[in-house]
Amino acid sequence: MQKTSLTALARNELRQALEASSGRSASTVYGGHEHRLRQTLIAMRAGEWMSEHENPGEATLQVIEGRVLLWSGDVSWNGSPGDLMIIPEGSNAVEIVEDSVLLLTVVKTLGGED
Repeated sequence: MQKTSLTALARNELRQALEASSGRSASTVYGGHEHRLRQTLIAMRAGEWMSEHENPGEATLQVIEGRVLLWSGDVSWNGSPGDLMIIPEGSNAVEIVEDSVLLLTVVKTLGGED
């Protein structure tokens, strides 16, 4: 059994993001390339974007701190602390409205599986 404090990790990642020239910091909480399930804690400074990309499988975005807009085409959804957003299939982007910490959970689909 492994236990992780998302609160402590979020505080650390946000501090690193605010100091980084890129305005972002991230760490894998669970999983990795060898797993289908991957959870990544992402901290980003206000005004930054997670550029448009294809959803690699089933995915959710939980807002731990701050406020974001999840974009899919011309449609956006507001995310605030405590919100769990189901990321739609297809191409998506995330606009960081306030300094934010997000928990991205992805289950990668395997080729040929339904």
